[in-house]
Amino acid sequence: MHVAIAVFTIIASFKWGNWKNWRKYHASMFFISTGGLLYEYIVKENTLWKFYPDFLYGHEMVVIVYALITMPVSIFLFLSHFPKRWFQRLIYILLWSGIYISVEWVLHLSGRISYQNGWQFWHSFLFDIVMFSVIALHQYKPFPAYIISLFIIIFLITYFNIPFKFSK
Repeated sequence: MHVAIAVFTIIASFKWGNWKNWRKYHASMFFISTGGLLYEYIVKENTLWKFYPDFLYGHEMVVIVYALITMPVSIFLFLSHFPKRWFQRLIYILLWSGIYISVEWVLHLSGRISYQNGWQFWHSFLFDIVMFSVIALHQYKPFPAYIISLFIIIFLITYFNIPFKFSK
């Protein structure tokens, strides 16, 4: 299922993505990719959610597929049609959060994702809203997005009491 999501995202990007201006979105695509991999590295085995592979080898490979393919390509799609007006932006962020949470619901129902350390399904929807908002901010004002992301990371680690290490 995880590979199917990645393939569908790639196909959707060819159909609806703004490939003419892909370089415009590259930094934000890299930002989401780096954030996903950094999260996995920092929390190690104390994750808030865990992926279960279908035919990929282990949680780590699923994370790599999401971090290097699915997330950046979906962010490319998200930014390809990002509206100019504030109200439309809010609706657009809610729409994309709805898409993400719908996919996660299917993953949850099929046993491809579980939640740990106090994280629950509804947290994911709130997280998606914040994530898409920060990505949108990053696209136009990267530095404030980095600062906000740092505070979000500190909040999540503290709120969910997640131990993290930078070494074994």
